[in-house]
Amino acid sequence: METYVCPRCGNQDQKYFGQKKDGSFYCRRCISFQGKEAKETSPPYPAKLHLDYPLSPFQEKLSSKLVENFKNKKDSLIHAVCGAGKTELILKTIETALLMGKRPGFAVPRRDVAIELYGRLKNAFPSAKCVLVYGGETENLEGDIIVLTTHQLYRYPHYFDLLIVDEIDAFPYKGDFVLNAFVKKAVRGNLILMSATPPKDILEEFAKEKKSILHLDARFHLKAMPVPSFKECLHALQVFYAAYRLKEYQKEKKPCFVFAPTIYECELAGKILKYFFKEGEIVHSQKENRSFLIEQFRQGKIPFLVTTSVLERGVTLKNLQVIVLHADEENIYDAATLIQIAGRVGRKKGFEKGDVLFLGEKKTESIKSAIGEIEKSNGNLQSLLS
Repeated sequence: METYVCPRCGNQDQKYFGQKKDGSFYCRRCISFQGKEAKETSPPYPAKLHLDYPLSPFQEKLSSKLVENFKNKKDSLIHAVCGAGKTELILKTIETALLMGKRPGFAVPRRDVAIELYGRLKNAFPSAKCVLVYGGETENLEGDIIVLTTHQLYRYPHYFDLLIVDEIDAFPYKGDFVLNAFVKKAVRGNLILMSATPPKDILEEFAKEKKSILHLDARFHLKAMPVPSFKECLHALQVFYAAYRLKEYQKEKKPCFVFAPTIYECELAGKILKYFFKEGEIVHSQKENRSFLIEQFRQGKIPFLVTTSVLERGVTLKNLQVIVLHADEENIYDAATLIQIAGRVGRKKGFEKGDVLFLGEKKTESIKSAIGEIEKSNGNLQSLLS
């Protein structure tokens, strides 16, 4: 029996193939990805980087290594602590690609992060045409720098000379066969993968193939990550303890994220907290106005947000505090997720300290591992600075 291979996603599992009336085959794994593909127009404009602030010595060193790897056609994996400034690390490589007439792309799994990233790259390369592509925003596909969600990479087969993929451990990209296949098919040059918590299989693959793994345990401001604390608390009482802490934070004018494991728990906690506070809001993937609420929060008009893991990444706010409800639910909160959540705190210069509080009925292995990894990174930072 003939074995079919999907020309789009590379699927070879025959159970995912169907047959049309004309005898042709289709792949159920990627059939939902429909739409026009990007065209190769003129080479990208050789735009130069404009950055209003200096990089740290550690960032400079790693940034130069990335440029060297790109010129030598070598893939790179950046394993950098939360708040290390991963975006800043790759800006010189994007500039190098543009000056060489090469096509750069920057992909992330989540739309909200892509939107924020687009604004940052527009500011960094003011003379370049920066294009943002995500579900519902697909009219303009061609530009000098393409910022997109990983779901939209199917529109760019063999297109990018430099493809940067951040948050490779994040849902929905992690472990998704089709999205990973789209990454491999979209790049015709070199990859830069980035994460604070890269999956074990990616680390093993890079080590086995002797590709470049670059480590950075220093945040850009060279201060340690706040180490989370754990408080044992009955499930039903955790939201009331969160209310107690929120009252203290409001006195000190400190914004706070209150994380909940599911949309149901998020809504429930939000309703309870609204008995104590009028100003708080609820944000999750099904909240239609979440972009507006997040912006209101950024502007200090909302003192706290009760949220799911939709806000575990890509958000940088000064003086932010974090409370995690039901942190012992290991099917939701693995060590990597807890590290990412903790990484929201202390990112801004001048506000390097803050609270990260894990609430649970028991201290799980994931909680222990997350705290241990952060302490290890902080120890590595002290070694770098000594």
